[in-house]
Amino acid sequence: MANSTVSVAVNGPRKTRMHRLIEEEGIVLMPGIYDALSAAVLQSLGFRAGFISGYAVSASRLGMPDIGLLTPPEMADAARAICAAAPNVAFIVDADTGGGNALNVQRTVRDFMTTGAAGLFLEDQVWPKKCGHMQGKQVIPAHEHAAKIAAAREAIGDSDFFLIARTDARATAGGLSDAIARANLYMEAGADACFVEAPRSDDEMREVCKRTNGFRAANMLEGGYTPLHTPQELKELGFHLIVHSTTAVYASARALIDVLKVMKEEGTSRDQLHKLTTFEEFNSLIGLKKLNEIGARYDKFRVPPN
Repeated sequence: MANSTVSVAVNGPRKTRMHRLIEEEGIVLMPGIYDALSAAVLQSLGFRAGFISGYAVSASRLGMPDIGLLTPPEMADAARAICAAAPNVAFIVDADTGGGNALNVQRTVRDFMTTGAAGLFLEDQVWPKKCGHMQGKQVIPAHEHAAKIAAAREAIGDSDFFLIARTDARATAGGLSDAIARANLYMEAGADACFVEAPRSDDEMREVCKRTNGFRAANMLEGGYTPLHTPQELKELGFHLIVHSTTAVYASARALIDVLKVMKEEGTSRDQLHKLTTFEEFNSLIGLKKLNEIGARYDKFRVPPN
């Protein structure tokens, strides 16, 4: 039986936007997005939460893999644009390792808090980090990351900002038991939720939920180690947050490859219109009508011609 009873009082009486979403929905689905356009699509479809994926932002912003090349300031800059494009969505930002030691983490946290995001992930990998489903990951000593979590909690204070502590120890010599012990230590240090990255079976996912405290996050990465599940299935296992970190960027890449390949071969998009949004649909998505209406209100202030 999964340990689904959660006491928010573990980290005091504070209750953030994400706490309320979990209470209202039971389990919160957070598709991973990577720029203002994908954020606008997410909001238009009625999602209440999303994940600003370091994997996807590294790919879209740098055209490079998630191997520690993206910096915290670049990620914060992306988060500002994303949160501005979809203000009704609660976004959790991937902060990787926080940029260094406890002092660096505090600076990163404060910077991310100014973006409009609802919270962040902070992981215990050695820098340069790697995507959680890649080979060759290493983790720092547990007490060092616990100190970074405590520093992040101090920087957050009573602000409406949700702190998720991620551990990648499942892929190291310590295995699942070490990852679970680390997750609980990080919760004690002040995290609002824990995230054991890349469990490799349903049995391991059940073990994570049985043996960890507080809210728990799961990552559904297509082609990764962890079995893919529906929100209801994950809720029954004992999870509270679902990240789909790669779905949107993989779908976008697939669509671009397919349509541009045809254009390269045929020189026209004439027979591919069914795969594209229309001119009107796209303008509606990015808010052209509303902006034109706002602009029209100020036309009366224009100086009349002589």
